Formats: sequence, C-alpha cells, structure tokens
Amino acid sequence: MSHAAPKGDAHAEALSPEQYAALADFRFRLRRFLAFSEAAAARAGLPPQQHQALLTLAGHAGRQPATVGLLAEQLLIAPHSAAELVTRMVEGGLLAKARAAEDRRRSELSLTPRAEALLRTLTAAHLEELRDLAPALVEALKPAVP
Repeated sequence: MSHAAPKGDAHAEALSPEQYAALADFRFRLRRFLAFSEAAAARAGLPPQQHQALLTLAGHAGRQPATVGLLAEQLLIAPHSAAELVTRMVEGGLLAKARAAEDRRRSELSLTPRAEALLRTLTAAHLEELRDLAPALVEALKPAVP
C-alpha cells in the first residue's frame, strides 16, 4: 500500500533530503543488479528478455499454465510482442509449445532441458549476487520508508 500523495496533490508531505538520497541509492543498487543480470544473460548467450521469460515460466511452474498471455503480463509487454518472443525462443530450442488439453486454441509453454540448464546456472549466479546486495538494499530503504 502506497503512502505517497497522488500526483498534483498540493498537500503532499515534504520529503527529506535523506529520503531522496535513500531512494536514489536504492534505484542505483537496483540498476547495478539489472546491469549484472543483463551481462550474465549475455555471457550465457541469452538476450535479457529471454532470460526474464525463462525465469517467469520457471517461477510459475505448477501454479498456472504458462502461456503467451502470462509472459505478456509478467514482462509488461504487448501480447503480440510476447508471441514473437515465444516464437524466437521455440526456434532457439529454449521453449516447447503444446496445445492446452481443456482449450485447444491456447498453447501452453514449457522450458526445454537446455533452457532449464541455462536458467539453473544463471539463477545460481543471481542468487549469489543478491546475497551480497540484499543488506545494502535493506539499508538503502530504511531512511526512505521510516
């Protein structure tokens, strides 16, 4: 739940220099993590968006069928962009598509063994990076959200 005043609210509470600094530091640390993530994906031969797609699909395994719509929602992209991404990933041997049993019009997506191996390696590196970064992220947020 956000406690920030809506845009244009003349009665918005003034923010302290410490809150601005904390938010700036937090965003900097997030951007460094994202830069790390993009570089790690590139070293593994994956565009960052494909890495994100693999992680999304692995993270939803067992919860709901993985579909193009799910990818579009989770990656904050248009459905046609998600469909194009899926096509590239199927052609690249990262995803398999199968018709849904209950609705043959819909395709369900799954990771290939190659994708699972790539994602396992990338995720291990990301978790290590997050273990190092987590204390700094928490410290950066303390002044921002007292």
